Amino acid sequence: MSMKYSIILGNLGNTCDRFLSSGYKEELDKDTMLKQASQINRVKGIELVGTWDIDETNVREMKQKLDGLGLNCVSIIPDLFSQKKWGKGSFSSANSDIRRAAVAEVNTCTDMAIEMNCDLLNIWPGQDGYDYALCADYMEERQWFAEGIRESALYAAKKGVRFALEYKLKEPRTHSYLARAADTIVLIKELDMENIGACIDTGHAFAAYENVGESIALFTMAGDKLFHMHYNDNYSAWDDDMIVGSLRLTEFFEILYWLKKTNYAGWHSMDQYPYREDGYGAIKSSVLYLQKLEAILESVGMNEVEKLIKKRDPIATSEFIRSNLIK
Repeated sequence: MSMKYSIILGNLGNTCDRFLSSGYKEELDKDTMLKQASQINRVKGIELVGTWDIDETNVREMKQKLDGLGLNCVSIIPDLFSQKKWGKGSFSSANSDIRRAAVAEVNTCTDMAIEMNCDLLNIWPGQDGYDYALCADYMEERQWFAEGIRESALYAAKKGVRFALEYKLKEPRTHSYLARAADTIVLIKELDMENIGACIDTGHAFAAYENVGESIALFTMAGDKLFHMHYNDNYSAWDDDMIVGSLRLTEFFEILYWLKKTNYAGWHSMDQYPYREDGYGAIKSSVLYLQKLEAILESVGMNEVEKLIKKRDPIATSEFIRSNLIK
């Protein structure tokens, strides 16, 4: 399969929650985090968050650091979520000045991506949504949201940069406008632009009660619109951001099967927040888990899995799991 592995840089550092803003661990400097990423087997990619990791003042320096460690910048994530001005939305804000600022923020990240020799922005519009009934004009705000994405994507298309729209059911808003695979496909179809696709975050999908294998199939059927993958695990009730494979076995194996079946050629990026665990150890565990499943899939063979699925027999599937996934 030759899966390409990457890491969101900040996952290796200190992470805080809403109960302890200072975090539970000591801060690591970016040089240390970059070095740690480069030491994980087969990790060759890094995702950077705008304003957190990269801005217009340090693009060249960051590019040199990545080059020196043999790492590629695989995406830049515009910061549309951690600044006060986005508190009531970015692209969907009722304030036109804020909507203009969101477009400008994403356009700046497009320019930085070009300097980093990166062709992808991962767009997570975490603040675009609502919290209470009778407090949002769903049609108007969704229209503003689509218009902002379109304008930014037109700018990016001229420079050869793609957008991967990352959906999430909730948090920080109680309801997100980009909440599920279906919502995302509707928007992608509405915008109808070659450079707009999707990112599946496995944890976001689990929390939305999605079967990720099916979501992969849906984005493929929508016109090969799966551009990026983020990996983490959870209990389905919340975006727990846990070590990949700490809870699920069969589902992650099925995810890799469907990614290979649909000829997914993008990066497999770790996106988890080890609040209390050692960041390096937790991220490395996720990568190793996926590599183990990747090796099993290669050993078993796609044809055997295809035959199993065609049986549509849970008993045969149970036997397959015991024989091949549990060693």
